[in-house]
Amino acid sequence: MFLRFTAEAEAKIATKSPFFNGGGVLMVFEIFIFAQLLQDSDFMTNPKRHLITAALPYANGPLHIGHIAGGYLSADIYARFLRLKGKEVAFICGSDEHGAAITIKALKENTTAQAIVDEYHSINKKAFEEFGISFDIYHRTSSELHHQTAKEFFKDLHANGKFTQQTSEQYYDELHKQFLADRYIKGTCPKCGHEDAYGDQCEKCGSTLSPLELKNPKSTLSDSTPTLKSTTHHYFPLDQYEEWLKEWILKDKKHWKSNVYGQCKSWIDAGLKPRAMTRDLSWGVEVPVAGAEGKVMYVWLDAPIGYISATKQWAKDNSKDWKDFWQSKDTELVHFLGKDNIVFHCIIFPSLLHAHSENYVLPTNVPANEFLNLEGDKISTSRNHAVWLHEYLEDFKGKTDELRYVLCSIAPEQKDSEFTWADFAARINNELVAVLGNFVNRTIVLTGKYYGGSVPQSNNFDDTAKEVLQQLSDLKQQVEQQITAFRFRDALQAFMQMARLGNKYLADLEPWKLQKTNPEAVEPIMALANIITASLAIVAAPFLPVMSQKLKAAYGLQADFKEACREELLEKLKKVDNPGLLFEKIEQEQVTAQIEKLNARKPTSKHMAQKQEISFDDFTKLDIRTAEILEAKKVEKADKLLELKVDTGLDQRTVVSGIAEHFKPEDIVGKKVSVLLNLAPRKIRGIESQGMILMAEDESGLHFVSPKNNTENGSIVS
Repeated sequence: MFLRFTAEAEAKIATKSPFFNGGGVLMVFEIFIFAQLLQDSDFMTNPKRHLITAALPYANGPLHIGHIAGGYLSADIYARFLRLKGKEVAFICGSDEHGAAITIKALKENTTAQAIVDEYHSINKKAFEEFGISFDIYHRTSSELHHQTAKEFFKDLHANGKFTQQTSEQYYDELHKQFLADRYIKGTCPKCGHEDAYGDQCEKCGSTLSPLELKNPKSTLSDSTPTLKSTTHHYFPLDQYEEWLKEWILKDKKHWKSNVYGQCKSWIDAGLKPRAMTRDLSWGVEVPVAGAEGKVMYVWLDAPIGYISATKQWAKDNSKDWKDFWQSKDTELVHFLGKDNIVFHCIIFPSLLHAHSENYVLPTNVPANEFLNLEGDKISTSRNHAVWLHEYLEDFKGKTDELRYVLCSIAPEQKDSEFTWADFAARINNELVAVLGNFVNRTIVLTGKYYGGSVPQSNNFDDTAKEVLQQLSDLKQQVEQQITAFRFRDALQAFMQMARLGNKYLADLEPWKLQKTNPEAVEPIMALANIITASLAIVAAPFLPVMSQKLKAAYGLQADFKEACREELLEKLKKVDNPGLLFEKIEQEQVTAQIEKLNARKPTSKHMAQKQEISFDDFTKLDIRTAEILEAKKVEKADKLLELKVDTGLDQRTVVSGIAEHFKPEDIVGKKVSVLLNLAPRKIRGIESQGMILMAEDESGLHFVSPKNNTENGSIVS
């Protein structure tokens, strides 16, 4: 009798057993020795159910591609893969709707916190849905069920003596008569000197701070210097859980991603301290114990409990028992998130779950990603340097798979990575179109041409075909292994190798030539090509769900993961309809338009550092001249572009400019402007632009760099 374990379990057993000799097999007489180890969820090769969470996005702004690459796409790929394998999955997310940042935004916009979260919950929920993130529920922490759940959780910890109370001095705004939460205070960072650091974190250097560390603190409510007053809060004594965390993480979670394990180790080695679990705020979950009137739960206690309340709502809606997912050893819990949330999900929240009187499951893995940068700079919401998801969905209608593919290809799994629009176009054109799309289109077109769309059932495969089928099966196995190890980039590469294998098979045998001389020999070739194509449709489901569904529909195919890449799949492939091209090339003008959009959002010069020094000779190469706008009209299907006809004094030429959101065409005809004439022409939305209009930008908006009205067209600007 034998038991077989996962590779992770095998490695762990090998360190504890003098008898174990590898190969993933344990003799029966050893089993009793490891009875306790087998209760550890890390050893479950086949948990009964899977609970997957994605970090709750903060409902004070829209989503950008950095958020998607940071965790949501990986979580979705994992959830879709498990469903493809026939597993029971609960994929949980929702809006994080409490905390000081939301109340600050409400004050600035002269509205209510509820109005802010209602707006962004709706925007983000819609964006997730349109992008195809397959949450089983997208809940809200402002819901009544969540408030009830969070209060019950707090009361359990309080009743069992898991909190301490401490009185400390905190900043107080005398004008607004209220204590200031961390985000209500700004000042100079003591570590890097940044003048707009918040009371909890410096967004420039990333240092975690406390308000008392800031130099020259100011209240964000009144811009006055706050005073210090005494206030009492409930603290969670995290230091008391150090030894447990050392055992649970440092000893038992060495298989976690190095960036996650390393950050956890750094925090634990530095020594943990009690953390306040309440705040003096009016917006949030009220603290449900006597003596805590006017206080709310700290958002980082409240928010992760949102996973539990969302699961409760989903279970209620689907006739499930939520406790099966949160309090059963048959459940595997995996958190997906970005690196800024590691400490909360790996140290603080697990400690709170461990402290609770009921036996909550703990995460078996937290495969957090690093950050995604954009065009050589950090993504910044405050500077509007971002590709917003809802804008992408508008600009690239129907191209969700394309963005999924690119973001998975460059996912910051172990270190920061970078998104550029040029790379976006190259990956789509050279891989999705030229490799995957080309093979699928060639297979289906030839099947239609030679057999009227009926898939040939000849399985008289020669040795070459059998070898291809084996390689295909091996690649599918690699996809599975890499996904279950949370290496989604490698999994996607293995999937694309399947398409490359198909391309090479057809290119080597050239059935279009063989059809003329030996048509009977073409049948098994095209039969295998269709097996590969249908297998791609199945295996693509976690990565490219739109393409997968379209291709499955073309075959009328219903099949799960285990049926892919097998000869028997041919029996399910009777006929295939041509679904058309799966992917389209990204044109240069589309790339140019997106880069111009980013450039138009850059801060004004007074907020920017001086650019790199140039020589006088560099400057003299620029041919800038005065000109006059003769005609102006909007570019069709481009909200931000105007097509201008300008008189440069030398000629009349067309310039495309991204100023349509700032100026009406009829208002700028006759306007004197400055134009860079010797900029290389380029096509934008099919229009050749022969120069660039010079603009200046400040807080009030865009302005033309204009000479006086009596300046002659063609005058040189020097």
